[in-house]
This record gives sequence, C-alpha cells and structure tokens, in this order.
Amino acid sequence: MPRVSKASSMESQSAKEVVSVSSRQVVAFRLAKHRLSAKAPRAALTSVPGEIGGAQAQLLSAGQTSIGIRVRGSKLTDLSTALWKDRTLVKAWCMRRTMFLIPSAELALFARGSALRAEREMRWVRGKGVPEAKLEKLVGAVLEAMEEPITATNLAVAVSKSMGYPLKYKVGGVGWGNRSRVPWVDVGQLALPASYLLHLAGSRGVYCSGPNNGNESTFVRADKWLPHWKDVQQSDAERRLLARYLGANGPSTISDFIIWTGMTAGDAARVWAELADDTVQVNADGLKGSVLRDDVDKLEGADVGGPVVRLLPFFDSFLLGHRSHGNIVGPEEHSQVYRKAGWVSQVLLVDGRAAGVWAQEKTDRGLEIKVRPFAHLSPKIAAMVRDEADELGSFLGFQDVKTKIA
Repeated sequence: MPRVSKASSMESQSAKEVVSVSSRQVVAFRLAKHRLSAKAPRAALTSVPGEIGGAQAQLLSAGQTSIGIRVRGSKLTDLSTALWKDRTLVKAWCMRRTMFLIPSAELALFARGSALRAEREMRWVRGKGVPEAKLEKLVGAVLEAMEEPITATNLAVAVSKSMGYPLKYKVGGVGWGNRSRVPWVDVGQLALPASYLLHLAGSRGVYCSGPNNGNESTFVRADKWLPHWKDVQQSDAERRLLARYLGANGPSTISDFIIWTGMTAGDAARVWAELADDTVQVNADGLKGSVLRDDVDKLEGADVGGPVVRLLPFFDSFLLGHRSHGNIVGPEEHSQVYRKAGWVSQVLLVDGRAAGVWAQEKTDRGLEIKVRPFAHLSPKIAAMVRDEADELGSFLGFQDVKTKIA
C-alpha cells in the first residue's frame, strides 16, 4: 500500500466523531490562532512564535517581521535583544530542516519533534557505505565542536582535525545560490559539506544559531547557549509538536502535517495515531480535517468580525500550514504567491485570503511600501492597508512611511 494511502487510512480510523462548521469559521479560527485577527500584547513577543508553529527564518528579516506584525507596539530592536542578548528567542533548524525563530523555552519541543527529518539524512549516509559506528562518532565530534559558537567553516576544520579526515574545498556554501568555496569533510569515499554535518547533528543533539562572526553564521549547542535549557524525549516532543501544529493550523490532515514537518507518511501516521484521543474530525463545508478536542469550542464560536488586513512577509507561517493552498489563493494568482524555487511572496492578506502582493524599499526619506492588489480594494480596505503599512514601518524603525497601492 502506498505510504500516503496508509496515512489517509490511519486518519479515517482515528476519527470517532465529526464536528460540522463552515469554512468561514475555519478561517476565523486560524486567523485568531495565528495572532492575525487580534494582535498580541508586547509582553508576548517571545511566546507568539511558538503559538504559530515557529516563524520561518531562512530570511531572518522575514522571520522577525512575521513576529512583529503580530505583536502590538513591538520593534525590530526588541527581537534582536531577545535573540542575541536575553536569549529568550533562538534561530534554529527545525521542521523540514528549515530555519525558524522559536521561543528558547520550546527549542527542545521543535528540534526533537522534527528530528526524524534529520534521521533521514543519517540513513542516506549509511546507505552510502559509512559504517554505523563511524557515523555516530562523526556526529559526536560535530556536537562536541559546538560547545562555543562556531562557523560552519571552522566546524568542518575542527571535525577534520579531531577525526583525522582530510578536507576538500568545493563550491557549495550555505544558502540559496551560494557559489562560494567551502570545506567538505572526506569521510571515506563520501565527502560531506559543513552544512550537511550540521543536518546530521540534528538527529542526535539540539543546537541553534549563535551571533554572526563577521558575515558568517555560527552554531552552538543548546545546553551551552541557553541558561535554562531543558531537554525532552523525542517521542514526547513529536506528540507535542503535532498538538502545536493542529493548534495553529487545524482543521488539518495527516498529509498537511507531512508537508509541514518533512516527516515520512509512516512516521506522521504513527504520531497522529498517538494523539488520536485528543483530536476530533471536522467537516467544513465538505472539507475534512482534524482539530484538537480542546479547540472545538473555539472553532465553533470563531467569527472574523470586522475586516482583517495584514501585510505578511516572505514565508509567513499562515501561508505554509497546508498541502493545498486553495484556502489562501485562487488558481489564477497562485503562481504570484507560491513562486518557483520554493519562494513564498509577501502577501496582502484580507480576511484570510491573499488579496495581493507587496514589496518594500528603503528611500532617502524613509520606507516605501508598494502594494499590488489582485482586484480593486474598497476605500475602507485601502485605508486599513495604509494603517498596517504605517505599523510595519514603525516596527522596522521608520518614521516616514509612504504607501502606494497600484
């Protein structure tokens, strides 16, 4: 039986009751859970990323903005302080082996809960002929080298020295389109770039980003970086991660969870089954999914109320919770939001739907925000877009914000 079919079968077997709601209630529920219909107080700055399932941050500025638009009166400098001074936020590889900003207190939940994705890389290396004992020793050496913040380049050098493996310098720096020459560790007949060593380490230990060393990122073990570090068992973290996912993105399916985490269908079905007693199946105008039992009352009572207008940054979490994007954008505009090479645009969101895209540009006088709607905006919505742009400019530290709506 194909794996996805197995996951779908497990989902149907775990359903014990069905709650019927409207698609509008689902939208209202998700907007509230993502802190988009009502912004959080400033005191919640470091907890909001955990509530929404992490702020995706392969572009750090996008991750920071994703938090800022959800927290009333927040400033970009607040997030820098939380990341590098107070260490109440961390930047770390989690779901899909992608960078996220998450609360430090929940790093173990997100990192351990998504570690199965890193374990797939371990299996790949074993399949290339690297013996189990040698691979485990290699991963141990990587984690040992991260007792202090260290760049990927210096990490490869340190592992080469400790393990006696030679280095090769090849094209393949960290980041999309990076053509710089970086060290690769020669493990027998298999050469591994420094970035891949980090992915392997994520299957066994927990680490996060440290402060930059010049233009290079650094990485450091969580137990050495976070003053109140507390680890959790992987099995417990997986169940809690699913609960966190459903809490922000429900009603959802196993297929959605697979896409969100990067787990295999079999692993996702196992975790889903372990949480079955805590979930309820939902029928929303014919579309079916599961939601946490504790959230049923909130879902049934959800109401958008007045218009909700937000300027979402690149890769915002609200846009990434489901396999299908039909709940966000129609087929005509899909390619303008979900672009080639995995890029997700900056989106004008109106009542939970993509109503346009936008861009920003720093000028001599301040910040210019250009909004290109997919259809004509009413005067009321246009005024709310300008208000939202002003708040975004304030978060980014600009007093003069000019908004152009094409």
